[in-house]
Order: sequence, then C-alpha cells, then structure tokens
Amino acid sequence: MPPFYPQGPQDIPTRDHLLSMSGLEFMQAALNGTQPHGALVGLMNGRLAHVELGRVVFHATPQFPHTNPVGTVHGGWYGAMLDSALGCAVMTTVPKGKWYTTLEYKVNLTRALPLDVDVVVEGIVDHAGRTTATAQATIKGKSDGKLYATGSTTCIILAG
Repeated sequence: MPPFYPQGPQDIPTRDHLLSMSGLEFMQAALNGTQPHGALVGLMNGRLAHVELGRVVFHATPQFPHTNPVGTVHGGWYGAMLDSALGCAVMTTVPKGKWYTTLEYKVNLTRALPLDVDVVVEGIVDHAGRTTATAQATIKGKSDGKLYATGSTTCIILAG
C-alpha cells in the first residue's frame, strides 16, 4: 500500500488514537499505509521504508524545490529528514499510553548532497528509558553508501 500523507487536519490522528497503541504499532501502521505519517516527509520527497523496534529507515531524493538560493540542497532538507528518522525511531520504543517530544537535535553535514541522488535515512535508538530517549541518524547514498549527514536527538517521554 502506498504511503498515506495527511491532506489536511482531518487526517491527523487524535491524541486518544495515538495513545491507544504503542509507538511501534503506530509506526507500523504508517508503514503499511493505514495511518498517515508526517506530511513533511512527503514534501521532502521521502517515504518510510522500514520500521522495527528502535530503528526506522526512510528513502528520499532531494530535488530542485529543496535547494537554497545558490542551487545546493538546503540544510533544512537534511535537518527535516534526520529529525523525522530520529523521532520515528524513538516513537517505536514508546509504550502504549505515552508519547514523546523532541528536547533537542543536532545535525552535522559531512558533504554536499547532489540533487536527484537517492539516499537512505536511518534512525537508530541508543537509549529508551522511562522518561528520556536518545537516538542517532545518518543520511547515506543509496547506491554508494557515502555519508552526507549525521544527526542526534534527545527526546522526553510523556504520559498521555
């Protein structure tokens, strides 16, 4: 089933709906297309490709609308894709009845990403505790494995 991107507020899950399932169940539903995943990922020309406990993978391809005024991929594109992978990886560890929010995230750009290069954006949880979680993510070339960017996050886990 193709990814389901929200088209408007009516497609955004309610807090009660979110809290009725574990974060892993929520992310699996996003992967199979029965639950919307972030509209921003669609705008970044990305899609959720894999979900497991503590790990998510997106596939993405930056295009001309993702460039800055000098024609290179905008830093915000890297940040949006890394933040999505980081947060979604953390989400897979959140128990039913809880949710998370980002406390901080950091992005390191290691090389310029050419337009129309297919990349793999992978987020992996380092720690998932009762009240905090940390994760790291990478953006790598799909065909050559070149590292284009890394990121890290700290998230807080909150009761419903």
